[in-house]
Amino acid sequence: MTRLNLILFAVLIISSLSLVTSQHKSRKLYFELQQQQEAAKLAETEWSQLQLEQSTWAMHSRLEQVASNLLHMHVPDTKHIQIVAPDDVQATQVTTQTSHQ
Repeated sequence: MTRLNLILFAVLIISSLSLVTSQHKSRKLYFELQQQQEAAKLAETEWSQLQLEQSTWAMHSRLEQVASNLLHMHVPDTKHIQIVAPDDVQATQVTTQTSHQ
């Protein structure tokens, strides 16, 4: 009977220790999960800010301002603008390709 009690007591101690260990691992993993979720939220916020910044930098008015101020570009006069129809572009490409062969 004493031997059975000692075996059951050892099983109880091992079971208790494994329960405590598994709870500790579970809490540790849950804490890491919370940290990763917080990092994901921060990354998502930063991504949103970067998209907003990119759209601001790519605005037409900003590009026009940079082109005129830094690159000294300007819109040509209407008499210097030539409109090319898509059919003319295709014909020019075919002519250019045949002349190169």
